Amino acid sequence: MLREKITVFGKKLIRRRMVDLSSDDTHFARCLSTLDLVSLGVGSTLGAGVYVLAGEVAKEMAGPSIVLSFLVAALSSVLAGLCYAEFGARVPKAGSAYLYSYVTVGEIWAFIAGWNLILSYVIGTASVARAWSATFDNIIGNHISTFFVTNIPMHVPGVLAEHPDFFALILILLLTVLLSFGVSESALVNKIFTAVNLLVLGFVVIAGFIKGDIKNWQLSEESHGNLSLPDTLDDKKKAFGSGGFFPFGLEGMLTGAATCFYAFVGFDCIATTGEEARNPQRSIPIGIIVSLLICFVAYFGVSASLTLMVPYFLLNKSSPLPEAFKAVGWEPARYAVAVGSLCALSTSLLGSMFPMPRVIHAMAEDGLLFKFLSRIHSGRKTPLIATFVSGFFAAVFALFLDLKDLVDLMSIGTLLAYSLVAVCVLILRYQPRQPNSPKAVEMLELNGNEEERVIMNPAVTAASAQHKETVSLATLFNPPGDTPTVLSGRIVYVCVAVIAALITVICVVLTLNMDALKDANVGSVVLLVLLLVALLIFTIIIWRQPQSNARLNFKVPFLPLVPILSTFINILLMVQLDKGTWARFAICMVVGFVIYFAYGIWNSVEGKNAETARATAEKPLHHPGQDLSPGAAAV
Repeated sequence: MLREKITVFGKKLIRRRMVDLSSDDTHFARCLSTLDLVSLGVGSTLGAGVYVLAGEVAKEMAGPSIVLSFLVAALSSVLAGLCYAEFGARVPKAGSAYLYSYVTVGEIWAFIAGWNLILSYVIGTASVARAWSATFDNIIGNHISTFFVTNIPMHVPGVLAEHPDFFALILILLLTVLLSFGVSESALVNKIFTAVNLLVLGFVVIAGFIKGDIKNWQLSEESHGNLSLPDTLDDKKKAFGSGGFFPFGLEGMLTGAATCFYAFVGFDCIATTGEEARNPQRSIPIGIIVSLLICFVAYFGVSASLTLMVPYFLLNKSSPLPEAFKAVGWEPARYAVAVGSLCALSTSLLGSMFPMPRVIHAMAEDGLLFKFLSRIHSGRKTPLIATFVSGFFAAVFALFLDLKDLVDLMSIGTLLAYSLVAVCVLILRYQPRQPNSPKAVEMLELNGNEEERVIMNPAVTAASAQHKETVSLATLFNPPGDTPTVLSGRIVYVCVAVIAALITVICVVLTLNMDALKDANVGSVVLLVLLLVALLIFTIIIWRQPQSNARLNFKVPFLPLVPILSTFINILLMVQLDKGTWARFAICMVVGFVIYFAYGIWNSVEGKNAETARATAEKPLHHPGQDLSPGAAAV
């Protein structure tokens, strides 16, 4: 009896969402073009970091080789972007990584992805609003912060900020009102700010190449003798490195790439527009790839012009561009940079706030969050309640909290979402019963047992149910057919789970035993080699399985390598985060699990649908000629 209850409970955790793709009906207004999606992706990705990050990474980590750091980071981000693009073409619905996880790996993983996305967006919105306030305050001479620090001090280290930021609060509330007005109005404002930001960055790049000097990429230890450097030899070595294009070596360039990776975070907001884009299956893949390309060109250009204008070791970390223009005699250009940074922060803020209510709406509509959050305004076609609730929490965070320690939580949420989407693409591509056209409807063979599949899709005949496949060495490395079967789909499912576990262990070993590996410690090297061999074997098994030949507007190339490599990079970056961040992550997850196990698991729409289907299946069927329409099948 107990075993049966545990089994039933376990099945609830891994039940999968079935999405009807036979209809384009949606509660949202389909008004976003491909240009709107590109603008949204560029705006949320190309934030104020472009005005600060390049100086910090070039000065302390990479030197002129920062341009290669951005290239490596862009390639890593494109791997995740390709996975999002395929899912956007496959499941053009609102929900992003939450929905993609739900249809593939189950409800509990979907809730974890969705909850982390919401946390990331709330913290991101609050931190960007505070940055906007601080930037504006700096431009006008720090009068706002001085007033509040003097009159309303409330500093509690690690918890509360030095003073309440009412300017950030008002900013978030104004944007919340804008988003509630309608998606087309928000998209127009976003396009204007993004255009201004790109114009300013274009000016920075052109000016940098005009005033720059290629000698700043070829500095030698002799050439910096007359420059103002620290007095002691150790400090001088630390600031200058070894000179040249790679002053801190290849390792410095790769360390810079890990930091630059976070500069490309934000494009995933495009994936939440599945029900608001006019042609989502075409626009979402194009929007993701084009926005990442534009962001790379901008980061590459700004970092190149910056290091050409000023020697990397003389860059100002906090305001590199204004100081660089001052060094070359163009000090008035700082005002253009100030306007550009405010526009960048505005689009970044809008990019954080836009997807937040859409993920909340998707989860609430599925019953995993409170149902009232799923209501759509009949006139505006926007998730009004979810928009105001999420905006309220973000505004409170921005008003009171010291967000420096919470910002790393955004990284965990985003990287976890990237990893889940990569895993989902890998699993789905090798499953049977894929759609033959964008309008067709698919039924995952991994979704439930054989009896449930026959109930949900009578096209699964008794003959196919009787044909039992068995696992053998031959089916693992040389499967008999060239189309996916139930068995090949399950083999891939198990292999992906093992690969995810292996990648996690490898990343932990690389992080904790890096010094031992550098010293060629036999035990550490042998352990790493064995793990890599095991990873290779399971990768080959997946590669040998037949793929679905379903036609989509976009498919991830080079399967299974691209999703596996993307997962590896994401987990490696997650493992690098400190213990404090993981402790805060655990606390946030406990709060999320309380909501899920107290409310979501019992009110899940999928759970109720499964109970209805079971009740129907228990009734005797006397309609042998009956056939359901294709629209009854689902993902």
